[in-house]
Amino acid sequence: MNEKSQNRLRRARRTRAKIVRLGVHRLTVYRTAQHTYAQIFTPDGATVVASSSTLHPGVIEAGKHGGNIDAAKRVGEMVAKAALAKGITNVAFDRSGFIFHGRIKALAESARESGLQF
Repeated sequence: MNEKSQNRLRRARRTRAKIVRLGVHRLTVYRTAQHTYAQIFTPDGATVVASSSTLHPGVIEAGKHGGNIDAAKRVGEMVAKAALAKGITNVAFDRSGFIFHGRIKALAESARESGLQF
Protein backbone atom coordinates (compact mmCIF):
# COMPACT_ATOMS: atom_id res chain seq x y z
CA MET A 1 0.00 0.00 0.00
CA ASN A 2 1.44 3.36 -0.97
CA GLU A 3 1.84 6.35 1.30
CA LYS A 4 -1.11 8.22 -0.23
CA SER A 5 -3.50 5.36 0.58
CA GLN A 6 -2.10 5.01 4.08
CA ASN A 7 -2.63 8.72 4.75
CA ARG A 8 -6.24 8.53 3.52
CA LEU A 9 -6.97 5.54 5.73
CA ARG A 10 -5.36 7.26 8.74
CA ARG A 11 -7.63 10.28 8.22
CA ALA A 12 -10.63 7.95 7.87
CA ARG A 13 -9.82 6.15 11.14
CA ARG A 14 -9.55 9.42 13.02
CA THR A 15 -12.89 10.67 11.66
CA ARG A 16 -14.68 7.40 12.40
CA ALA A 17 -13.43 7.41 15.99
CA LYS A 18 -15.00 10.84 16.51
CA ILE A 19 -18.27 9.75 14.89
CA VAL A 20 -18.50 6.67 17.14
CA ARG A 21 -18.30 8.95 20.18
CA LEU A 22 -21.21 11.02 18.78
CA GLY A 23 -23.46 7.95 18.63
CA VAL A 24 -25.36 8.94 15.47
CA HIS A 25 -25.94 7.29 12.11
CA ARG A 26 -22.95 7.57 9.76
CA LEU A 27 -23.15 8.50 6.07
CA THR A 28 -19.96 7.11 4.59
CA VAL A 29 -18.74 7.79 1.06
CA TYR A 30 -16.26 5.91 -1.11
CA ARG A 31 -15.14 6.78 -4.60
CA THR A 32 -13.18 5.07 -7.32
CA ALA A 33 -12.23 6.38 -10.74
CA GLN A 34 -15.42 4.98 -12.26
CA HIS A 35 -17.98 4.88 -9.44
CA THR A 36 -19.21 6.57 -6.27
CA TYR A 37 -20.74 4.71 -3.32
CA ALA A 38 -22.65 5.92 -0.24
CA GLN A 39 -23.93 3.96 2.76
CA ILE A 40 -25.64 4.87 6.01
CA PHE A 41 -24.62 2.76 9.01
CA THR A 42 -26.30 2.39 12.39
CA PRO A 43 -24.61 4.19 15.32
CA ASP A 44 -22.78 1.01 16.34
CA GLY A 45 -21.56 0.52 12.76
CA ALA A 46 -22.85 -3.03 12.51
CA THR A 47 -25.67 -2.65 9.98
CA VAL A 48 -26.16 -0.80 6.71
CA VAL A 49 -29.49 1.03 6.88
CA ALA A 50 -29.49 2.62 3.41
CA SER A 51 -27.16 2.63 0.45
CA SER A 52 -26.79 3.89 -3.08
CA SER A 53 -24.11 3.89 -5.74
CA THR A 54 -23.60 4.58 -9.39
CA LEU A 55 -24.00 0.83 -9.93
CA HIS A 56 -27.68 0.90 -8.88
CA PRO A 57 -30.14 1.00 -11.77
CA GLY A 58 -31.57 4.44 -12.50
CA VAL A 59 -28.75 6.39 -10.88
CA ILE A 60 -26.91 7.09 -14.10
CA GLU A 61 -28.28 6.97 -17.61
CA ALA A 62 -27.23 4.20 -19.98
CA GLY A 63 -23.88 4.91 -21.57
CA LYS A 64 -22.98 7.68 -19.12
CA HIS A 65 -19.92 7.69 -16.88
CA GLY A 66 -20.38 7.07 -13.15
CA GLY A 67 -17.23 8.82 -11.97
CA ASN A 68 -18.36 12.43 -12.31
CA ILE A 69 -20.06 15.13 -10.24
CA ASP A 70 -23.50 14.64 -11.81
CA ALA A 71 -23.49 10.96 -10.87
CA ALA A 72 -22.34 11.79 -7.33
CA LYS A 73 -25.21 14.28 -6.93
CA ARG A 74 -27.67 11.58 -7.96
CA VAL A 75 -26.16 9.11 -5.47
CA GLY A 76 -26.56 11.73 -2.72
CA GLU A 77 -30.23 12.22 -3.60
CA MET A 78 -30.91 8.48 -3.66
CA VAL A 79 -29.22 7.71 -0.34
CA ALA A 80 -31.02 10.65 1.33
CA LYS A 81 -34.40 9.45 0.05
CA ALA A 82 -33.69 5.92 1.29
CA ALA A 83 -32.68 7.24 4.73
CA LEU A 84 -35.70 9.53 5.04
CA ALA A 85 -37.97 6.62 4.11
CA LYS A 86 -36.57 4.77 7.14
CA GLY A 87 -36.99 7.77 9.44
CA ILE A 88 -33.33 8.84 9.59
CA THR A 89 -32.83 12.60 9.36
CA ASN A 90 -29.59 13.27 11.28
CA VAL A 91 -26.32 11.68 10.22
CA ALA A 92 -22.60 12.33 10.59
CA PHE A 93 -20.73 12.65 7.30
CA ASP A 94 -17.78 10.29 6.92
CA ARG A 95 -15.76 11.25 3.87
CA SER A 96 -13.48 8.18 4.32
CA GLY A 97 -10.37 10.33 4.32
CA PHE A 98 -11.07 11.84 0.90
CA ILE A 99 -10.65 15.59 0.52
CA PHE A 100 -13.98 17.45 0.70
CA HIS A 101 -14.21 18.72 -2.88
CA GLY A 102 -15.42 17.51 -6.24
CA ARG A 103 -17.58 14.40 -6.10
CA ILE A 104 -17.48 14.10 -2.31
CA LYS A 105 -18.69 17.69 -1.88
CA ALA A 106 -21.36 17.27 -4.57
CA LEU A 107 -22.72 14.15 -2.90
CA ALA A 108 -22.82 15.84 0.52
CA GLU A 109 -24.58 18.95 -0.77
CA SER A 110 -27.09 16.86 -2.70
CA ALA A 111 -27.89 14.78 0.39
CA ARG A 112 -28.39 17.97 2.43
CA GLU A 113 -30.71 19.44 -0.22
CA SER A 114 -32.70 16.21 -0.20
CA GLY A 115 -33.38 16.47 3.53
CA LEU A 116 -30.53 14.91 5.50
CA GLN A 117 -29.02 17.03 8.26
CA PHE A 118 -25.29 17.00 9.00
